[in-house]
Amino acid sequence: MPEAKGDILDNILKELRSFVVAFSGGVDSSFLLYRAHGLKKVNVIGVTIRTPYIPVAEIEEASAFAEAYGIRHRIIDLVFPETLRDNPESRCYLCKKILFTEVKRYASENGFLNVIEGTNADDSRDYRPGIRALRELEIRSPLQEAGLTKKEIRELLRQDGLSIWDKPAMACLLTRIPYETRVQESMLCMIEKAERYLFERGYPGTRVRLHGDIARIECLPGYFEKIIQPDERKEIINYLKNTGFRYVSLDLEGYRSGSLNGKKEAQ
Repeated sequence: MPEAKGDILDNILKELRSFVVAFSGGVDSSFLLYRAHGLKKVNVIGVTIRTPYIPVAEIEEASAFAEAYGIRHRIIDLVFPETLRDNPESRCYLCKKILFTEVKRYASENGFLNVIEGTNADDSRDYRPGIRALRELEIRSPLQEAGLTKKEIRELLRQDGLSIWDKPAMACLLTRIPYETRVQESMLCMIEKAERYLFERGYPGTRVRLHGDIARIECLPGYFEKIIQPDERKEIINYLKNTGFRYVSLDLEGYRSGSLNGKKEAQ
């Protein structure tokens, strides 16, 4: 039962006593921060890293969530790391190493004893090179330690009445660009604008993959009938072309994790 695992999680957090939660604004880190905030005698703050390849909407939602529940929250701005500029295959490992080094520095400078993050029990089944960086930096993953799966986390959020319980998964914008491609901020902006537009039109969880000047839209197969309707298709094409794409395509395989790298990473 998820409630029993929730109790295990609470005990882990109480033992840690003083910690920074690396808070992306996603379901897992939101649950972790919310749960920690509700415990007595626990010194906790959420820290969010803002970089050009993290969607602005994620930062906005993280801030709104923390404010809504009266949770201490800090945003740290980080320039685009040059080691990621060519989108290397090791990007997730390198990114985690860079971001969590910054979070650890913040924790040390502000008297927090630990840094924790939202890897869950399901993540060990996926290809997650970033987890190696977390282990090297001695970052704790209490959700994984408690055995909580994504489904169980969503259920506990739903039971507590938090609207984010069914929030779609998000990943950094670098995952929309093929490996070994020189990344410019303008490319990230195009992708983010296109995905936000599609979300607002009723296609949550949709990815826009960038291939040169081509936008390859991956949406859930259940959206196919709607997205190919003549008027809908025309609106989407016009918007994406005005955003900077020259060609707009719909991937008939639909959304799938890690489609740019043979399903190695969750994206």
